[in-house]
Amino acid sequence: MGVFGSNPMGAGGMGRHSALFSSPDARSPLPIFVKIAALIDAPCHPFASIALTGPKPVGGIAHGYRTLGAIVVAGIALATLPWFRLPLFYESFLYLVLHWIVLATSWNILSGYSGYFSFGHGAFFGAGMYTTAVLASRFATPFLWTLPAAALVAATLGLALGAVVFRVRRLRGELFALVTLAVTFVVGTIVLNTSIDGGPGVYLSAVAVPTIGPSAASSFYLLALTIAVVTLLIARWIYAAKLGTGLFAIRDDEDAAEVMGVPTFRCKMIALGLSCALAGIAGGVHGLFVSYVTAGETFSIVVPLTVVLMSVLGGTRHWAGPAVGGAIITTLLYAFTAGDHPVLGKAVFGAMLIVVILFLPDGVLGRLVTRRRRRPPSETTVAVPKAMMAGSAHAPTDAALSLLIVRDVRKAFVGVQALSGVSLQIRQGEILALLGPNGSGKSTLINVISGHYRQDAGTIVFEGRDLRDFSPHRIMHAGIARTYQVPRPFGHLSVLENVALPIMFGAAALHRDAAEREAARWLEFTGLSTKADLLPDALNLHQRKFLELARALASRPRLVLLDEVLSGLTPGEIHEAVKLIHSIRDAGTTILFVEHVMRAVMALADRVIVLDHGVVIAEGKPTEVMEQAHVVTAFLGAKHA
Repeated sequence: MGVFGSNPMGAGGMGRHSALFSSPDARSPLPIFVKIAALIDAPCHPFASIALTGPKPVGGIAHGYRTLGAIVVAGIALATLPWFRLPLFYESFLYLVLHWIVLATSWNILSGYSGYFSFGHGAFFGAGMYTTAVLASRFATPFLWTLPAAALVAATLGLALGAVVFRVRRLRGELFALVTLAVTFVVGTIVLNTSIDGGPGVYLSAVAVPTIGPSAASSFYLLALTIAVVTLLIARWIYAAKLGTGLFAIRDDEDAAEVMGVPTFRCKMIALGLSCALAGIAGGVHGLFVSYVTAGETFSIVVPLTVVLMSVLGGTRHWAGPAVGGAIITTLLYAFTAGDHPVLGKAVFGAMLIVVILFLPDGVLGRLVTRRRRRPPSETTVAVPKAMMAGSAHAPTDAALSLLIVRDVRKAFVGVQALSGVSLQIRQGEILALLGPNGSGKSTLINVISGHYRQDAGTIVFEGRDLRDFSPHRIMHAGIARTYQVPRPFGHLSVLENVALPIMFGAAALHRDAAEREAARWLEFTGLSTKADLLPDALNLHQRKFLELARALASRPRLVLLDEVLSGLTPGEIHEAVKLIHSIRDAGTTILFVEHVMRAVMALADRVIVLDHGVVIAEGKPTEVMEQAHVVTAFLGAKHA
């Protein structure tokens, strides 16, 4: 049995279905090509929105439901084909098109959306195929009852893998791809050398095909069509849901996504579980279709390479991209193999892949993908209410109350001691400046407080809670937000979506429509409302810094950590930023900021703390601290002091 073998459709060892793939005679109707319709520029979001004042996105909920409805209607229309008495060849051909659409789309749910390219899809596909084969042939389980079991076994295998590899930060990119490829061969070896297969393979020729359509071929076609419709609905739903936004953020910058509140481990596990389950069901159906399964051809590199090519060709960032790629490649496979030009077909596929990588890196649908929501240019937004500034919505309180307490925190990197027992307190409602020469540990301390790094020793207590065992997204949910010294926006999300993300995943946990309306207010507050639909690459440094600030504030933090948010700005831009930071504190948010622009420090800070070589060397009022001799020495050196 081969997924792509030597016969015209590439499904070698078809068993009872081999005759269905002989070419139709001259009197047969022209080949049927399934068109993927309703690929729209701006997918909307099928969620109930929360009533808030402000701009209303164009399209809205109804548009999202129309897309989902169009998929269902198209599926119902295609389901009538078997009753038009077409030659069996067409039904079997369409089965293979739909089969590969399911495999490519299910692969894309994890790998395309999150960027975790997996070469282990053959393992999950094979696990489902062998589950159905064993249950149906050896235990006489009705075929349809084996499909949930196939999904469960494949999903369990995938989740067990994800529970290990997703917790190891080093296993990303190429390493993740290699690990998943190894899993394919490990599972195949186990199946081959146990009673599951044992060597000769598993025959399913005696298993009854469920009577769904007027013929066996039509029954397989209808099964594949049903699974394809469900798979596309799931892919479209994830694409429009906040889970999809989280996965796309993971693809752009996983560490920043975690700090912005995205539970990255959970999102990846959900996507992996769904991806594997769908692949397992496809494998179960295909096992009966070919009627004979062998480990050597099932657990091969063919399936993962084919689905990768299909997804990349169609576009991995669009929910329908893999379906388009799958339809194109399956059709071309038939055209070349049926015409006795299989070698030429392989050359064409190779050339196609090169062309896509060089000239269409986003795939066929790349130019149609616009995940940004469009708003009428005439609409204006309102200023951010003070109640939205801090999660607790209260003004500055007792300055003596410590909001954050850092005690004896230490952090080393390969022998370099970045923090050497730092202790400090941040009082509620104040603006605290963290100063020090380059390499003194300022950004490292912010990274430790925000959870980007884990401290080696010491405690960090926020509002009475020890943050040691908190993951970065839980720290953000607790009420701490941050900016990065070098802006790290999510490059493939619009400016509006960048700001909406922490609203969706933060403590407010608003649905997308409501989150984007609130994000529009934050863009108005930071002067970026006219840039909402642009990608971050279109912004200058000043605007990217303010995008970082808007994204941090959108989570409604009680403490915001600003890491050199003024660096690189012009004097006029600094003056504007200083006024903005004052308004943030006046609305009730406590601020810790790292800065080298002393004019801004003097204008903003209630207190300053000076670090040098990872140790606190001074603390107090700005004017008093900056006059101390050892502080001047730390900045300028002993000779100039």
